[in-house]
Amino acid sequence: MTIGSLAGMTGAGQVQSAIARASAKTGVDFSYLLGQAQVESSLRPDARARTSSATGLYQFIDQSWLSVVKRHGEEHGLGWAADAIQRGPGGRYYVADSRQRAAILDLRTNSEAASLMAAEHAADNKATLEASLGRTVGGTDLYMAHFLGAAGAGKFLSTMARNPERSAAGLFPAAAAANRGIFYAADGRARSLSEIYDRFAAKIDEGTRIAATGKSLPPAANAGRPMLAVDMAALGERDGGAGGDLSTLDRLRAASAGDRATMLRPTPETAKLAYLMLAALGG
Repeated sequence: MTIGSLAGMTGAGQVQSAIARASAKTGVDFSYLLGQAQVESSLRPDARARTSSATGLYQFIDQSWLSVVKRHGEEHGLGWAADAIQRGPGGRYYVADSRQRAAILDLRTNSEAASLMAAEHAADNKATLEASLGRTVGGTDLYMAHFLGAAGAGKFLSTMARNPERSAAGLFPAAAAANRGIFYAADGRARSLSEIYDRFAAKIDEGTRIAATGKSLPPAANAGRPMLAVDMAALGERDGGAGGDLSTLDRLRAASAGDRATMLRPTPETAKLAYLMLAALGG
């Protein structure tokens, strides 16, 4: 099955199957990719943010998407796109032909392409952060890199290690201005680095739980919310599979629950369950 043949995937099973294929192909943990997609887009391939260019399952902004496709597109059948993307003197990525640029950016709404690029992006960030921090990084660390970029995440995590109560808004004023709900409490108080980190960890865990117990995509009204602004309580808690048996997704989630440090290092059990997921969904 090729990326081109999967354009327009919208069903929940197809989305989960695309994520499982990306996990199996790249080695990035399925439960992390699934939870990230739930938090970012409520598993909606067509999600678009109202306040930025963020689009698709993983809410890539234009520059982040062009960067990861330039690095990894060729190995996943997107050589035409990688070849068309250039990097200017200032470091920004661009595509000279406007129609080609639009086609490349539209790939963010393709479940297969988005999942593969999200997995590769996570693997790249993992290598960068571990070299910078000198330690193993987990799922929450990787989500920080998705949100702030690898350099920003390194700055956030190294500062938090020294001073966890420092104001995050003071360290990242631009990000705070664009994401007040993350950096500030309802009463206007600036949240600390450790508070934001813990909230990210909880959202990833909750995202995995919701995705693992849900049987259908949430209403279209949830699409296009800003990154991390998804209201988990508003999504509600959906029923799991029929009967008393655990579904493959339930078992996959349980296999990695409670061990965030290993989310980017799949165990034999989670790898096996990803393949079971593919078989169950006809992938």
